[in-house]
Amino acid sequence: MPLRLIFMGTPDFAVPSLLALVAAGHDIAAVYTRAPKPAGRGMELQVTPVEREARRLSLPVLTPKTLRDEAAQAEFRAHNADAAVVVAYGLILPKAVLEAPKRGCFNVHASLLPRWRGAAPINRAVMAGDRESGVTIMQMDEGLDTGAMAMREPLPILPDMTAGQLHDALAELGARLMPVALAAAERGALSLTPQPAAGVTYAEKISKSETRIDWTKAASEVHNHCRGLSPFPGAWFELDGVRVKALHSTRGEGSGAPGTTLDDKLTVACGDGAVRLVLIQRAGKQPMQADDFLRGTPVKAGTLLA
Repeated sequence: MPLRLIFMGTPDFAVPSLLALVAAGHDIAAVYTRAPKPAGRGMELQVTPVEREARRLSLPVLTPKTLRDEAAQAEFRAHNADAAVVVAYGLILPKAVLEAPKRGCFNVHASLLPRWRGAAPINRAVMAGDRESGVTIMQMDEGLDTGAMAMREPLPILPDMTAGQLHDALAELGARLMPVALAAAERGALSLTPQPAAGVTYAEKISKSETRIDWTKAASEVHNHCRGLSPFPGAWFELDGVRVKALHSTRGEGSGAPGTTLDDKLTVACGDGAVRLVLIQRAGKQPMQADDFLRGTPVKAGTLLA
């Protein structure tokens, strides 16, 4: 039987899960998302991807600034939901909210918990050179991604896969798993397993201070750094005083002084080995294949990238 659900999500990552729940026939009592924010040159208010999709589906949308006050909690309880589904929502859910739905609140988390709890699990997995990620469906508690696990499914991280590519794959995986978990919960057949104490890591939010490329690191680390921050916020270097993002790289051949180009094809020496830049983006411009960039801006061997 379909469940009466509250959906809580904000970015693109959450949209496939919302669509999957609607397609499964569940009754979406309300969609909670972050309030619109000013963006772009005109600083016009931009609704979230989840709100845009919810409006298209004629679903009721709520954008509270907090869920900590009694009025917001009373409104949440009034939906009389069987469960809440939370996917990258962005607001803390207090105990009163977590306990309001009959079967609790279920979260799509983009890692194989307990590895990479926190804000940036996709970026951190790629930056760390992990060979595997995945999705965990968990029943939420008051901790930071500490709830009991209902489902876990792995997904390989390929050697040149970017955080953006992994993001899209995990979004679809989460959208596939959540309806299965809810169906089991509705039958009373959902098994919850506490997270193990061993193997806990935290995915801290990406800070601007760590986005600049450090060419003195090994080529494998530079490569993981570039792909782990692609497409956003982007790992970067400077060429002739202009900031350039390295959105896609691969293994290069040769060695030399770190940050020095080894040929005219943007192969760059690192502390150990080299990487070749494949997709780059000059400040204020669109992303370009390196070959196209080099036709307009030749970079000779021996050029130092700062």
